[in-house]
Amino acid sequence: MSLRENLLLYLVTDPVICGPKGVVPVCREALKAGVRFLQLRDKSACTREMVETAGRLARMAEGFGAVFVVNDRVDVALASGARGIHLGDDDMPPALARKILGPEAVIGVSVRTREGAEIAWREGADYLAANIVFPTPTKPDPRKPLGLGGVKDLAEATPLPLVAIGGINRENAGKALAAGAAGVAVVSAIMGAEDPGKAVMELLEALGAR
Repeated sequence: MSLRENLLLYLVTDPVICGPKGVVPVCREALKAGVRFLQLRDKSACTREMVETAGRLARMAEGFGAVFVVNDRVDVALASGARGIHLGDDDMPPALARKILGPEAVIGVSVRTREGAEIAWREGADYLAANIVFPTPTKPDPRKPLGLGGVKDLAEATPLPLVAIGGINRENAGKALAAGAAGVAVVSAIMGAEDPGKAVMELLEALGAR
């Protein structure tokens, strides 16, 4: 499976939204149902906790043929055996992350402008994330959502595959693909679902994969 194919349905974790079900069990259900790209995002855990969780998720993802990356924390990615890292506006440049993690690492970068997309491409990113597309409580941001027009603009800015993130659900996931995204990244639609496996299957159906 190519990176572009893996990116079709991209799950970002959130320990608060998944609640007592727990991040690892929810991710296991999601991977069984067809998620093939997984990002550990946890702004509250200490380094030891993150490394432990990341290690478990890295091994689990590998067993399903999925790509596993860590949000922001290059040290955690390196220590846990993750495939790579996802970087935001305030994180280290992709070129430096590549130097640390090596040539085979998968590096993603969140972008909002064509200029940002082009810089990330030149600095060695493997994929981009249009952040954010629709309003969402999981990523509070005073900036205006990009909308589908923003997705189209960013998808055309570079040859890199682009995922749409922010307020994605089964009603609008297909629209993001139609606008040029290679895939969609979701948080609440899976992490907060009563039945994460069923939520994954519904999203895959909306994306034309079932």
